[in-house]
Amino acid sequence: MDAIGPELDQEACQRAVRTRDARFDGRFFTCVKTTGIYCRPVCPARTPRPENMIFVPTAAAAEARGFRACLRCRPETAPEMGAWKGTSNTVSRALALIEAGALDAGDVDALAARLGVGERHLRRLFHAHLGAAPVSVAQTRRVLLAKALIHDSDLSMAEVALASGFGSVRRFNETFQALYARPPSALRRGRERVSDGGVRLSLPYREPHDWDGLLARLSARGDRVEGGRWIRELTVAVDGSGGEVRVERAGPGRAAVRAEVEDLRVLPGVLARVRRTFDLGCDPAAVARDLSGDPALAPLVAARPGLRLAGDWVVPDQVGDDGIAPSDRLELSELEGRARAWRPWRAYGLAHLRAAGIDPRDLMEETRHAA
Repeated sequence: MDAIGPELDQEACQRAVRTRDARFDGRFFTCVKTTGIYCRPVCPARTPRPENMIFVPTAAAAEARGFRACLRCRPETAPEMGAWKGTSNTVSRALALIEAGALDAGDVDALAARLGVGERHLRRLFHAHLGAAPVSVAQTRRVLLAKALIHDSDLSMAEVALASGFGSVRRFNETFQALYARPPSALRRGRERVSDGGVRLSLPYREPHDWDGLLARLSARGDRVEGGRWIRELTVAVDGSGGEVRVERAGPGRAAVRAEVEDLRVLPGVLARVRRTFDLGCDPAAVARDLSGDPALAPLVAARPGLRLAGDWVVPDQVGDDGIAPSDRLELSELEGRARAWRPWRAYGLAHLRAAGIDPRDLMEETRHAA
């Protein structure tokens, strides 16, 4: 039994796999030496022997080592979260760009330039935090999105190739043949479905999620919300294509997305913006753990454990010129000292104060009196 990645604990990973602990779903993946398959901790398959397991922080790390995704537990349906989360703003920013398709047409040098770092430094960061190179992460993203489209949508295989970021149908077929020893069409269960318009997908997230509260905030800022469904018109100027996207809660831990796009190549970027708008990548357990250390925030977090940030649809690089991720942005510099312990979730700390109707300036007064 091995573990790859600085944040992974072998005994904790083994215990999570043995008990199929859903709290660890998406935090790491188990590579099985005897089968060449990697799985989620909650996989219903028989638990491998400890000496046959390798633990990695991301699906990309597993595929970079030659393991293929399990067809039973479907790693592409795991919540978007890893042990690296919150440890590197550069990695977070790079992943947001890759998810939006930055490496589908560009290269790692161009990506590094956009991030303001060297190409070699970016590779080192990816290996340290994700266990895989940027190119491997991008390839895994394409494969897992394609698998989700094969299972959940009614797109043809040629359309799946286009929508998931593969440059050609031939490359798409060759990749799946190499990974799964079968053509991609063989992964689609049952007969072809008749299209009713648009691409339907289910995006995972970690519970709890205050879905109604987030919809209320989105509506208050001017977004279109009708009957529990968020709707946005897509434009060529912003999204690269005309169309419309609709998002609603599909059930615990799932967001139902229906995207009608004139150009399927923009789908990865649209999905990335949906995840950002609805804060689907949030790890509420980590936010609660770090913010509850502040006695003023602890009862607020307990009262609203599913509070999420309403993300902006248009945020080109996910991190501002100051290098601070949206989750850690602090609008009030006067709170800098008090909020140091909130990092990397300072924006959530402010959001909890405002949701409770507490003026942050009152907290600053309390801090001054305590000093």
